[in-house]
Amino acid sequence: MKRNYTDDPDHDYGPTRTQQRRDALAVLELAQQLLDLPPSRLAKLDLPEDVLREIEYTRKITSHIARKRQMGFLAKVMRKHDAEVFDGVRAALGENRERQRQETAAMHRLEATRDKLIADEDSALPELIATYPQLDRQHLRSLLRQARLERDKNKPPRAYREIFQLLKELAAAGGDEAEASGGEAEPS
Repeated sequence: MKRNYTDDPDHDYGPTRTQQRRDALAVLELAQQLLDLPPSRLAKLDLPEDVLREIEYTRKITSHIARKRQMGFLAKVMRKHDAEVFDGVRAALGENRERQRQETAAMHRLEATRDKLIADEDSALPELIATYPQLDRQHLRSLLRQARLERDKNKPPRAYREIFQLLKELAAAGGDEAEASGGEAEPS
């Protein structure tokens, strides 16, 4: 007679093999994230000594297969510790990931603003001027003309990139002014 999980509901069978595999892959992913961190950031995390030692050793390996094998060993060392040991590390990495997502979203908004300016300067420029009154209008209009010419003639997008840098500087200056005035930033 074949037994399954429903035969004895009071017995704790432990995690399934699938769950064990998911947990092991999560630890391996955490190990990879730790390897990708710069040493200065890694030093700020509260990691066990043996894990830090293995991370340093793994960073020295240049061969792909040997590094992959060492990554597996690093994950094994990490699994020997309780999961609670790495909760703070996961939280710190999660905050970093959230900040990166916010920065990426801000860059996408700037790119969309740039594309809108190039496509329809007459409607987008007054909105931008209202948001950033310190904007050098003449310089921006010149860059917009150059960007359209570059696009039409299939030239390298130098002005296109300059517009993005200009918008990025304006957004940074706007954020600095908002922090100085009490942290109330106007949404872009």
